[in-house]
Amino acid sequence: MGQPGFELELDARGLMCPEPVMMLHARIEEVSSGGVLKVVATDPSTTRDVPRFCQFLHHELIAEAHTDVEYVYFIRRGH
Repeated sequence: MGQPGFELELDARGLMCPEPVMMLHARIEEVSSGGVLKVVATDPSTTRDVPRFCQFLHHELIAEAHTDVEYVYFIRRGH
């Protein structure tokens, strides 16, 4: 299965908590309602923070993939 299509990408590699989620707050605003943002991060805390971000702000985490060094998320922007 391939990765979902996406409108914009946020490269948060090398950044540590809370920077990836702070950047996510700003970048998701640049995505149209219903559009998808791809987030790439290296901070393991994003495995907790990104799902919570989506839950609290009513965005949909549609896919995620993790390796030993990288965390990738696809987030559909809510309304």
